[in-house]
Amino acid sequence: MNLKMKMITTGTLVAVIAVSGGIAFSSNNSVLAAPLSTTETTNIKPVKEAPPKVGGHKGGQDCKNASAPPTSSSPSAGTTNGNNPGQATDSVVISGGFNTDPQDHGRPVVLIAAALGVPTEVFREAFRGVTPAGLDSGPSTEQAQKNKAALLKVLAPYGITNERLDEVSNYYRYNGRKSETWQKTQATATAIVTNGVVTGVTITNPGAGYSSNPTITVTGPNGTFTATATLAYTKDFKTNGSISAITIN
Repeated sequence: MNLKMKMITTGTLVAVIAVSGGIAFSSNNSVLAAPLSTTETTNIKPVKEAPPKVGGHKGGQDCKNASAPPTSSSPSAGTTNGNNPGQATDSVVISGGFNTDPQDHGRPVVLIAAALGVPTEVFREAFRGVTPAGLDSGPSTEQAQKNKAALLKVLAPYGITNERLDEVSNYYRYNGRKSETWQKTQATATAIVTNGVVTGVTITNPGAGYSSNPTITVTGPNGTFTATATLAYTKDFKTNGSISAITIN
């Protein structure tokens, strides 16, 4: 019978259990196994290595092409989306807009002329024949009649009646001493934000009674901007001196 010897070398002390026979250890950590028969040697099968672990799972067919799950990245702090109502509130502030031409001494001539349906310069010409009352008191009855006659002398050819002149004058009456303005309606608007950028302004209330361009400030996710209003002047008190459009500068 032919005998075969099997030598296994390891870095540490290893025990090898043979099918039969004893075990001897050498001084250099080599293990000398007992002799095996030809039949026993033939029946020994090599041990297959276990599949490697992939992606933190045990090896196998289901994990052959596995990979680590992708990590999702969150938006950085301060990132905003204008299409998401949960983001920062955007605002449009409209202030002022009640200045008058110095030659009109505080009177909203531009509004009065528009309500009467005449050019501004026509009403200024008519008002040159008027003797204004003092700030603390109104005109006397006689003075009021003279003033009315002076106005109608210029305005009547444009179809302005006494009743309409009284209606317009009373509506736009102001108190210069108390720095009180005439009747007016405050305009409001909101910013249009697309993908975090202010792209325009929506007028939610056009207001009325503006005698000059108001100051408009638009604040959005991408900063603060100024805007310019376009005013409309009509015979209707509700729309006379209203904002018809707002353009971002």
